[in-house]
Amino acid sequence: MDKRGPIVIARHGRLRTGHPLLGLLRLLGIALAVVAVSAASIGGFAVWDVASNVKQGIHLAKLPGQTDAPPPDIGAIEGGVNLLLVGTDTRTDQGGAFSSKAELAGSSGAGNNDVTMLMHIAEDHKSATVVSFPRDLMIPVPSCPRTGGGSYPALSTAMFNSTLARGGLSCVVLTVEKMTGLKIPYAAMISFDGVIAMSNAVGGVTVCLATPIKDVYTNPALNLPAGQVTLVGAQALSFLRSRHGVGDGSDLGRISNQQVFLAALTRKVTSGGVLANPIQLYSLAKAAVNALQLSDTLTKPTTMVEIAIALRDVGLGNLVFLQYPTATDPANQNRVVPIASAAAVLNAALVADRPLQLSGDLGRAAVADPTATTVPTPTETSATGTPTPTESASSAVVLPSAITGQTAAQQTCSSKSR
Repeated sequence: MDKRGPIVIARHGRLRTGHPLLGLLRLLGIALAVVAVSAASIGGFAVWDVASNVKQGIHLAKLPGQTDAPPPDIGAIEGGVNLLLVGTDTRTDQGGAFSSKAELAGSSGAGNNDVTMLMHIAEDHKSATVVSFPRDLMIPVPSCPRTGGGSYPALSTAMFNSTLARGGLSCVVLTVEKMTGLKIPYAAMISFDGVIAMSNAVGGVTVCLATPIKDVYTNPALNLPAGQVTLVGAQALSFLRSRHGVGDGSDLGRISNQQVFLAALTRKVTSGGVLANPIQLYSLAKAAVNALQLSDTLTKPTTMVEIAIALRDVGLGNLVFLQYPTATDPANQNRVVPIASAAAVLNAALVADRPLQLSGDLGRAAVADPTATTVPTPTETSATGTPTPTESASSAVVLPSAITGQTAAQQTCSSKSR
């Protein structure tokens, strides 16, 4: 046996899915808050109806010395928030096009965590960061609990997206905690059918395409024209899964493509159209509860409300989407490893709860929108869309240029190549 312990084999021939969870999670909390304060009888029914659909949560293991998250009070959650959002590529129970033998052979059971995003909300609730972790990242993995008792041994190195299949959601959380030094008390997981349901509930997201996007490897296949395109349902899922249709065909390009989608989704949420529609909010809340598998720290609807309230004052310019810094693995050109110096700066800033400012480029599949009417800045954005200086912006840590990404205020387009 390998001295590092049993190895979990992860398949990489098929494309995986990406997940617009930041905006959707925020909407879930806001939706629950809206129905909770309603004086109408339908409001009371809606709270009960949504809460009754919450699945039993997954208990997250803790590193030595950690304690449970304190029970929250109503209102903005106290202090900062660290929440891990995981997208599984499993075809099990997904039905439809994903029920064929070929699809199930690609990934079944727990699946792989091919999309993993860490959301960090600052203690002062004035800034937030979403960190995407590449699926092919080679990193140490800590000991993870087995479902039936006992634990898997720690590994000196393993592919990041094997951690879900190895030890469930807890193992993904423990691995990211080891990588970043953060404590992560909250986590959620979503599968293919959940992404479709969520994109339907939000009414679709309009994204800018700098070039036509074609990808015959997604299901359904993509054949999108350049320009403004509204994505909904299965087409939104294919867009978020696409590798061959965007950037240089790599998973790193796919991450920046997802960031274009997330930024557009966030701008839609804050523009007033979604938040002003209680029916759409309730529909989204129900879809989210049914689509997401939550850690047991998130199964109380009030916790979701409190997290949403904490996000309320984060301006678009202070909401940063970034990719964990990586370089090609010298041992395998199909894998990546952390850039130690850049990762150290990022990890230290997250642990110290400092707002972040990007200095590097957009990701591989993103370009600036040439039709954008405002100049994006790393500052809080008012309700009218006008950037305004904030204390968070003035105290921000300027990240190394090796870290790519964008803010929610930046209007970007997906592109085949740059």
